Amino acid sequence: MIKTTVYDCSLIELSKHHHEKGNITVVENNFTVPFGIQRTYYLYDIPGGESRGGHAHRELHQLIIAASGSFSVTLDDGNVKRTFMLNRPYQGLLIVPGIWRTLDDFSSGAVCLVLASKKYDELDYIRNYQEFIVYKNNGIE
Repeated sequence: MIKTTVYDCSLIELSKHHHEKGNITVVENNFTVPFGIQRTYYLYDIPGGESRGGHAHRELHQLIIAASGSFSVTLDDGNVKRTFMLNRPYQGLLIVPGIWRTLDDFSSGAVCLVLASKKYDELDYIRNYQEFIVYKNNGIE
């Protein structure tokens, strides 16, 4: 297991091309993001006060984008927490493996777009925070 911290995660400025008819942002595999995109999904119609995430991944990299509206993402490496407010569709939050994430404070109409490095694999998830802490400290569960 590679030891990762919240400081290995960062906001990525995506290209924003302005035109009088509107803007366009392009995301490309292994160019805009440092991984090949194998899965794309989006969260929407999140009821007020609800949270999403609440897990970590063993191998998956993600780029999270507020395609519309805003929400916060709190990252936790077992020692340090960092919170990012996502509210621009031309910025993405790169999350590396081994980081616990929680998404909160969804604005009305928010759309959270997630680009992932792997297809869905339940075995890649760590859904219990205490198991996550053991995993981070010992590299085992």
